[in-house]
Formats: sequence, structure tokens, C-alpha cells
Amino acid sequence: MRSQYRGRVDNRQAIGSWISGPRAAAEDMGVEFGYRGQQLGLPETGPGSIARPGRRFAALFLDWALCMLIAFGLLSGGRAQAASNWALLVFAVLGVLTVGTVGFTPGKRLLGLRVIAEGGGRLSLPRVVLRTVLLVVIIPAVVWDRDGRGLHDRLSRAVQVRI
Repeated sequence: MRSQYRGRVDNRQAIGSWISGPRAAAEDMGVEFGYRGQQLGLPETGPGSIARPGRRFAALFLDWALCMLIAFGLLSGGRAQAASNWALLVFAVLGVLTVGTVGFTPGKRLLGLRVIAEGGGRLSLPRVVLRTVLLVVIIPAVVWDRDGRGLHDRLSRAVQVRI
């Protein structure tokens, strides 16, 4: 009785496609998506290619740590609970000022990333403000499209690329 179920339960290919996600499963079935950024006219690798999620997350972590240090040391009077509220404001101001002028935050610069407009070039100030407000809300940043761009980048028509 036990041997008749062994073949059905041990289906590693089905488990692997579930863990890998729907894109990997579709690619295994022969669907061609192209590389990330191909629809935007960006190169597949090297400078100007779409920034990978791990690098973007690390840059976000560095920027948040910097904002927490500024908020804790200068604005909150040494109170940790108030520092996180101030850090959100510092994060928003930092994002608008740095991305709006030079195209990257300190964390993005350290990790070799830049925020550009979809067609290339610098983002306009209203689009930088929209992107920053959406990023502060957090939810759009965790919703990605097939190019790996967060909803905050997609709605502001921005792309994070490697320098």
C-alpha cells in the first residue's frame, strides 16, 4: 500500500516551481520573458542595467541607518521612540534632495546605483516627490513588476540602474 503513493508524493519538480515562483515556472514551460529591463531599452548587464533587488535593499538599509543616526543624534533629544518618527521625515527630505539633484542617495551611491527617468536622464522634481512619498508609504516598494521595479518607481516612471 505504501509503495503506490511514493511516486506521487515525491514530485520535486512541482515543489521547485512553487518555491521559484510563477516566472520560473512559466520559463520552464517555454515562455520567453527576456531579461529585466529589456522592455525599457536597458542593457542586460553592466552599467545602465536594472539594479538587482539585493543591492537596492542594501542601499535602502544604509539610507535608513543614516537617517536614524541623524534623527537620534540631532532631532529626538536622545529618545529612541521619537527617533524613528523623525527618521521618516529625514528619509523623505534626504530622498527628495539627493535623488532630485544628483540622482542617488548616499546608500545608492555607495552601492553603485542611480535613479533615472524611464527614457534616461534626471527625474523631474514632481516625479521625485511622488516617488519619495510612495516609498515612505512602503507598500508600493514591495509590489514589483516583471522588470523588478517597485510600484513607487513604476508610478513615478523611474528606474534604478547600476552606475
